[in-house]
Amino acid sequence: MWQDILTAISLYLIIEGMIPFMGPNMFRRAVLRIAQMDDNSLRLTGLTVASLGIVLLYIVR
Repeated sequence: MWQDILTAISLYLIIEGMIPFMGPNMFRRAVLRIAQMDDNSLRLTGLTVASLGIVLLYIVR
C-alpha cells in the first residue's frame, strides 16, 4: 500500500515539474489567470478536477 501511495506522489511530482519545465511562459500565464479567479470559480474548478480524478481512478482500478 505504501509503495502505491509513494508511486502516486512521485508521478504527481514528475508531472507537476514537467509543466513549468516544458512551457514556462504558458505556466506563468496560467498561474496569473488562476490568481485572478474568484473563490467560487476556483472551488468549482478544484471540485471538477478532483471528481474527474476519482472517476478515472475508479475506471483504472
